[in-house]
Order: sequence, then C-alpha cells, then structure tokens
Amino acid sequence: MNTNLFVGSLAWATTDESLREAFAQAGTVVSAKVITDRDTGRSRGFGFVEMASPEEAQAAIAMWHEAELDGRVINVNEARPRD
Repeated sequence: MNTNLFVGSLAWATTDESLREAFAQAGTVVSAKVITDRDTGRSRGFGFVEMASPEEAQAAIAMWHEAELDGRVINVNEARPRD
C-alpha cells in the first residue's frame, strides 16, 4: 500500500524531479509533485511524495524531516486526507 507524504518549506528552485531524486534515497518513489500556483506557475513551497510502502515512507520521514534540501530546511509528515 502506497503512503503519501506532505513536504513543506520547499525552496522555490525545487522541481518534481529533484524532489523524486532526493526521496529515492529512502526507498521507491511512486510519484513526486511540487504544487505550483495556477496563475504564475511558481512553486507554492510545498509538495507531495508518494512512497511505495509505509516502511519506506517512515524511512523518508526519518531521513528528510528537518533536513536541508536545495538550501532550505524542509518538513516531512504523513499527508492527511482532504476533508
């Protein structure tokens, strides 16, 4: 079962591909998406990474929560479903 992670405080320069490459160090990345502004196309500073298993998701949280990516300290938590 895949586990979705919320990644906050991303640098403006972080791309889908750089996010995928970073999280691949912790396990199999199913998808990685930096959320962008609809009008400007600029990053909104957060994104989501889907890991292949809950164990890999926990490894990614342990590796990346409060770690530096592209010059910024990021926050990583398990994503909560939308209400």
